[in-house]
Amino acid sequence: MVLNVAQPDEPELIRLAQLGNREAFAALVEAYWDRLYRWLFHLTRDRHSAEDLAQECFLKAFTGLDTFKPLARFQAWLFRIAHNAWVNSRRVRVRVWQSFPEDGPTHDQGPAELAMNREALKELTLAVGRLPSDYRAAFLLRVEQDMSFHDIAEVLEISEETARWRVFKARQKLMEVMEKHLD
Repeated sequence: MVLNVAQPDEPELIRLAQLGNREAFAALVEAYWDRLYRWLFHLTRDRHSAEDLAQECFLKAFTGLDTFKPLARFQAWLFRIAHNAWVNSRRVRVRVWQSFPEDGPTHDQGPAELAMNREALKELTLAVGRLPSDYRAAFLLRVEQDMSFHDIAEVLEISEETARWRVFKARQKLMEVMEKHLD
C-alpha cells in the first residue's frame, strides 16, 4: 500500500500504519525520532544507549500498533513505551552492577557485615522491582536521575502532587521491607 496523501495528519498516519502501511509508520518515526532520542539521551546521558532505546521503542510501537487506541495521544503512548524500556534497562544495569562490584570490602567490614550488606542490597533491589509500576517509575526517576517532582510529573503525565505521593509511597513500602536491615 503506497501512501498517496500529500501530508496526512497524525491520526490518518496511525490508521494507515495500523493497516500495515510501512511508509505511514516511517513518517511517524520521522516525526517523533528527534524528540524521543533527545529525551532518552537526557535520561541515559549516553548517545548509544539513547539510540538503542529509541530503536527498541519504535520496534515495540510497531509490533504493538494494534493495541493503540485511536482516541489516545500517540505521543504519550510512544513516550510511555520509551519510559518502560528505559526503566527496564536501568533494572538490568543495577543487576549487573550488583553482580560485579567494583570495590572490594572495606577494612572496617568483616565477612559477616559484608554478607549482610550484600543481602540488604539484593533485598532492596528485589523490593524496588516489586513496587507497583507507577510508584517504581516515579521513585527511579527521583532517586537515580535526581529529577525534580515537576519533571517527574511531566515525564509520567501526572500532577506534581501525584509525583510526590508516588515517591513517598514507594519509599514507605521500601522502608517496610528494609526495616529488618536497619538494626
